[in-house]
Amino acid sequence: MKRRTFLQTTAAAATMAAFGTTASAAAPFEKKYANVLGHKMAYVDEGEGRPVVFLDGNPASSYLWRNIIPYVTDRHRAIAPDLMGMGDSDKPAMTETYQESTEYLHAFLDSLDLQDAILVIHDWGSALGWHYARTRPDRISAVAFMEAMAPPFMSLNDVSVLAPEMVEFMTGIRTPGIGEKMILEQNLFLEGFMRHDSGGMSEETMAEYNRPFPTPESRQIILDWPREIPMGGSPSDVHAIVQANSDFVAQSTFPKLMFHVTPGAVIPEYAAKWIKKNLTNIESIYLGEGGHFIQEQYPDEIGRGLADWLFRV
Repeated sequence: MKRRTFLQTTAAAATMAAFGTTASAAAPFEKKYANVLGHKMAYVDEGEGRPVVFLDGNPASSYLWRNIIPYVTDRHRAIAPDLMGMGDSDKPAMTETYQESTEYLHAFLDSLDLQDAILVIHDWGSALGWHYARTRPDRISAVAFMEAMAPPFMSLNDVSVLAPEMVEFMTGIRTPGIGEKMILEQNLFLEGFMRHDSGGMSEETMAEYNRPFPTPESRQIILDWPREIPMGGSPSDVHAIVQANSDFVAQSTFPKLMFHVTPGAVIPEYAAKWIKKNLTNIESIYLGEGGHFIQEQYPDEIGRGLADWLFRV
């Protein structure tokens, strides 16, 4: 008997019909809370079955995955934490954003006692996710990624590979005094970069992304994260981790799925071509034109592609 794909099942068809083809700004899931190293971490936990862990980056939260999670929950358990300092998680003062975020997130994931889990990763969530898969290979068996830190693009040795406007933006953020004005005072990461990415987002959607960051002080972590992006070997500790992640991904044999767009921001076209040619056990789905927050532009395409792939891995 010919094996059916996931998209041919009744359950999948019902899910597609229920959630339609238009991105919704509504957050459909009630969050749960866990005590992680003395601080509250918010997370979404829906469905039952093999765990699928969704990891976002800066300046997002589990809200980023709201229109994608419903595509997987009839067969899988979907878990989507808000990184510490983001979304509805606590905002402890952190002096080493990547290292401390890793400690919080990995402690949370360890507490779930994951087995045969799949990661779905984006932005800084990709660095944290690759790091987790690299150091807990017995827990993670497959990874789907989009706009992620991956070879050959990361670590960045030469910022000239970025678009000129991104070079200018990142240089400003990393400059003392200028970065504080851009991100803390003018809120340009949310109201500039994020709002206008991939053609723009609705007022309702942007209101939810802005909700956790009502003051300049609350936006400190949004500034700290881009200052952790390794460029030219600095900061050295994060550079070493991201390079180790990159080497790990290049050598890995577990199933991988890449979603990519043109021109993208973190996976430009040349990087997507390299990944498809050089990684082992890789599938890819090209979505079309887009920027960085492609979950807002292509939620249904990502959801359908992810659901089909999950049925086969």
